Amino acid sequence: MTDNEILIEKIAALKKEKHAVILAHFYQEAEIQDIADFIGDSLDLSRKSAATDADIIVFAGVHFMAETAKILSPDKKVLLPDLNAGCSLAESCPAGAFKKFREQYPDHIVVSYVNTTAEIKALTDITCTSTNALQIINSIPEDQPIIFAPDRNLGNYLNSLTGRNMVLWNGACHVHEEFSLEKIIELKKEHPQAKLIAHPECPQPIRIVADFIGSTSALLKYTEEDNGSEYIVATESGILHQMKKRNPDKTFIPAPPIDSTCGCNNCKYMKLHTLQKIYESLRDEKFEIKLPADLIEKAKKPIQKMLELST
Repeated sequence: MTDNEILIEKIAALKKEKHAVILAHFYQEAEIQDIADFIGDSLDLSRKSAATDADIIVFAGVHFMAETAKILSPDKKVLLPDLNAGCSLAESCPAGAFKKFREQYPDHIVVSYVNTTAEIKALTDITCTSTNALQIINSIPEDQPIIFAPDRNLGNYLNSLTGRNMVLWNGACHVHEEFSLEKIIELKKEHPQAKLIAHPECPQPIRIVADFIGSTSALLKYTEEDNGSEYIVATESGILHQMKKRNPDKTFIPAPPIDSTCGCNNCKYMKLHTLQKIYESLRDEKFEIKLPADLIEKAKKPIQKMLELST
């Protein structure tokens, strides 16, 4: 047996012994996706966190996702295999600065992306994900002004779809910000039949030339239902594993960033997790996410509101 196969067996035994589940985001390495009990995007993972009856949740994702799981399941032990797995988008919106920003717009309600810290969620009226953001915005009366945080690209995209003029926090995801329009155009010339599919966190120039724009799960669904055979994928490269598994006869090309040795675009935080770290975290029940009860109570309300509106 290989070292990975031995680790996978040990992890499976520990999961059974400790009544644990592993939740993994689509952006994880392929071997982690393959051992997860559930794989999904932020909305799917939020729902699964709220619904699971496991005693322990091992979250192969980034810090805000594990926090969200703890907020929704405060009585469960939530483990993050590497505490350095942060999020550039969440970190672009510090709570103190955002609180002052919000105070400038007292008549606005706050819709914040789930890619935020618990402290930002506590300052939020409704959270959203890229999957349900349009649905959430459309549920709010047109005459109600909105602050949208923290991703300016997603906010701009929603403004263009809805005709609203939401006030946007100036944050962004390092992965989606770094795609190179020039290199993508060259790639399209090399692959004239390929369709460009892009996440709405991408900057506007990328979205303008895209054939389809959607959340991680929407991009995956599109590749399953579309009659094309070749796709340039402008989001974190981890999703290509699921696209290839579900569409073995189709070709998927990672959209190139401005600077990359692999020609792909990886989230340095998502890729911190390994099978070894997952095993050790579950074995020792270490790197537990802990939040004050009052913060959980405040942060849970906007997430629950989102889940209700997304049902």
